[in-house]
This record gives sequence, C-alpha cells and structure tokens, in this order.
Amino acid sequence: MNRAFRKKDKTWMHTPEALSKHYIPYNAKFLGSTEVEQPKGTEVVRDAVRKLKFARHIKKSEGQKIPKVELQISIYGVKILEPKTKEVQHNCQLHRISFCADDKTDKRIFTFICKDSESNKHLCYVFDSEKCAEEITLTIGQAFDLAYRKFLESGGKDVETRKQIAGLQKRIQDLETENMELKNKVQDLENQLRITQVSTSPAGSVTPKSPSTDIFDMIPFSPISHQSSIPTRNGTQPPPVPSRSTEIKRDLFGAEPFDPFNCGAGDFPPDIQSKLDEMQGHIERQTSEHIYTGAVRPVLLFKSMNGLPHFQVNSR
Repeated sequence: MNRAFRKKDKTWMHTPEALSKHYIPYNAKFLGSTEVEQPKGTEVVRDAVRKLKFARHIKKSEGQKIPKVELQISIYGVKILEPKTKEVQHNCQLHRISFCADDKTDKRIFTFICKDSESNKHLCYVFDSEKCAEEITLTIGQAFDLAYRKFLESGGKDVETRKQIAGLQKRIQDLETENMELKNKVQDLENQLRITQVSTSPAGSVTPKSPSTDIFDMIPFSPISHQSSIPTRNGTQPPPVPSRSTEIKRDLFGAEPFDPFNCGAGDFPPDIQSKLDEMQGHIERQTSEHIYTGAVRPVLLFKSMNGLPHFQVNSR
C-alpha cells in the first residue's frame, strides 16, 4: 500500500517547472479527515479509511452526497479547495505531510497524513478518485522529490523561506475567511434593515404627538382644540354655541322673569291697547259720578279673561 517518494530510476509524470512554479490540479471526492495516533504506517491509514468509509455509508443512507473538492499539488503542499468558489478548505504544507499512500484493495482511495499547524495533531485525509488515485499519489511523491532537491541545493535556506511563505499563505487564508464572514454579516444586516423599513409606516406620515401637560398633569385649555374635538354629523359641523351674554334666563317653570323697566304700554298689541284705554275711560266716568256721595269707593282689580287684561270695579 505504501509507495516510495523517490526512486533513482523513476520517470516522473510532470515537469519540475509545473510543480515548482505552478500546481497540478485534480478533482476528487473528499471522504473527510480523522485523527490518527501515528504519523505514518499502513495499518494506521487502513483504520482511518475504514472509519471514514463507514461514516460515508451512513451519510449516503441519509441522502447526503460526498462533497467534491479540487486538489492543487505543488512543491509547497497540497491545497483542498471548493471546486466552484475556489475557497481554500485545507492547506496542507508539504513539510508537514509525513505519509502518502493509495489503497491496493480499493484503487479509488488514496490518503495522506499531515500534522496540523494549530493543534499539532496528526490527521489522515481520505479521498475517493475513480481514475486518478494512483496518479495523485505519484504527483505528491514527485513534489517531495523536487522539494528535497531544492533543499539540498539551497543548503537548507529554502526550508526557512518556504516556512515564511507558508505562514503568509496561512495568514492570507485566515484574512479571506474573515472577509467572507464580514460580508455575510453585512448582508444579514442589510436584509434586517430592509425588513424593518417595510414593516414601519409609509413615508410622509406624521406620528401624532401627545399634548403637553402642566405641573398638575392637566392638559391646557385651547378653544381651537375644543371646537375641533366636537364630532361632526353627516360631515357637517354643528352650529356654534351662543355666548352666555346672549342667553335668556328662565325660571324653573320656563317663564321669563318680570322686568318693570322693559314692560310698558308699548309692549301690548294695538287691539289690546284700545280696550285698555276704553276701560280706563269707563272707570274715570264711574268715579266722577259717585265722588260726591261718598258711598262708593272704587277698587281696581286686575284679572285675566281669555288671555286679555280686565278691570272690575267693586263697591264697599
């Protein structure tokens, strides 16, 4: 199952420039990664493959599909990307990869073990490729061979340079991930703001303000506000309320009070006034006829007959 990375009589599949200046891309299905106790060994990767295959069958029975990924292999490492968005999911630096193998019993499966830079744990990555499992393993082996040659030519200086480059690449990857998260947060905030604007009142509407009150929590009187609060009937305003100076006072029987200054002869109609004059003349004549006898003393009594004034002379 294990395949050596360097052989003197081995003819590599790719040119050195392709792996040193560029990368070789492959498409595969990513079964996942799992922690292993050892950095290398056939039995170690075999147990990891068995575990991830079992997990794949469970996901498949639940209707989940195995995610597809793109592998970019170079002398600097193996990158695992999302095929459409090209988002880097994992960046396995070459000097951290300790073992690589393809499965002889299942030619679709290939694996490699890489030490995680943050947790310092060894993780086994398992992939499924229908036709390229062995070719991918050989390409990773060729990348190791070229990297080792460069190490010998540079006297070990190239290793430090690659570590710095790898650190910068990791920093760039973290910044890209953070940038993507910030974009998603901004999008969520814009969606919430749009929903809030739709749910609020339409533009141009004025929210009525509650009237101010005094220190006794009383609303100050305003004639305009009082008239505006009177309800309308059939869309028309009711007649204005007369002032108190024009109102006529009445007693509890509904009669107007007697006013001696306003009551006089001119208040009666002409026909009543003529009868009053006639009766007054009659009284004067009766008085002149009996004034010498002293037997009769007239007494005037005012009565109302049929709604008309009437005088009666009584003798005593």
